[in-house]
Amino acid sequence: MRAAPASVPCPHEDPGLQPERTALAWGRTMMTLCTAAAVYLRWLPTHGVFVLCLLAVALCLAGGIYATQRRRYRRAATGIAGERLTPDAVAVGLTAGACVVLGALGLVTILVF
Repeated sequence: MRAAPASVPCPHEDPGLQPERTALAWGRTMMTLCTAAAVYLRWLPTHGVFVLCLLAVALCLAGGIYATQRRRYRRAATGIAGERLTPDAVAVGLTAGACVVLGALGLVTILVF
């Protein structure tokens, strides 16, 4: 994420800290999913077209993270400014669930196909 220009006031009193760290962590998660998708492509000749299910889940999750990144940052910055910040349990739960699905599909791919 880019830093706000000097003329735009910071929406919170925590510049460079919590919202930015959270955005970076979600960005790393997104990049890890893209890397995993590239590894799944290497499985395609060995394990067949079922690997495309793994690829689709990983890329959809990475795309979802990318699409909601700005909203998540804005919510965190506003939460700090208003001193009312709650964890985004839905996003974390969906990400964890998708990772479990990826693991299960990976096992199916290796053991069955």
